[in-house]
Amino acid sequence: MTNKISASSMLADMQKMAAEASRKTQMMPLDAADIGGVEQTQRLDFGQLLKGALSNVNSLQQESNKLKTAFEMGEPGIDLPQVMVASQKAGVAFTATVEVRNKLIDAYKTIMSMSV
Repeated sequence: MTNKISASSMLADMQKMAAEASRKTQMMPLDAADIGGVEQTQRLDFGQLLKGALSNVNSLQQESNKLKTAFEMGEPGIDLPQVMVASQKAGVAFTATVEVRNKLIDAYKTIMSMSV
């Protein structure tokens, strides 16, 4: 199982996540059992988006480790370029994740330093 991710598809995924995270709220009607039929706002779950991105990075790293082990064990059909590409994909994905984390921390510090 080889994950094929290019820089453009990774960028497109990040832009999609940013667009979903930037939406304010979406209106959804409540069930009949809810209070007076009033509409409730439901926020998009940024945590789920982040969890999905981290899960993708984790799967890339696991795939890379699996290919490295298979290559070291001499399994047929596993060649060095395949292992190196998988390793680089995992490395780029991890680096991007660290950068996103750093930006989130910077944003948090900026918000916390604002006077109200």
